[in-house]
Amino acid sequence: QVQLVESGGGLVQRGGSLRLSCTASRMIFSIYIMKWYRQAPGEQRELVATITPGGGTNYADSVKGRFTISRDNAKNMVYLQMNSLKPEDTAVYYCRATHPTTNWDYWGQGTQVTVSS
Repeated sequence: QVQLVESGGGLVQRGGSLRLSCTASRMIFSIYIMKWYRQAPGEQRELVATITPGGGTNYADSVKGRFTISRDNAKNMVYLQMNSLKPEDTAVYYCRATHPTTNWDYWGQGTQVTVSS
């Protein structure tokens, strides 16, 4: 069974940085499109960043220039480097893996990020 496990969340002050990690297992990681989402209390889950198997990236306007998504196919990991954090970045962050042709789709359990003002 495919597993995605996020880590790296925590409490940080405004302007600080965090690096989230998502470790995948029991899948051919390199062929999956990997995404980071976040969900704040009372809000809908929103797409934050995407990285394709080839390394192409895309970001939500709200995080462009502050967040960087990357992947290490040898380690089956995807990362989200978050800099210049703001209180409005507070949310549970989830990683998602989507197979590009079969649409097999998997989610992690989430990691909490809290940015204090």
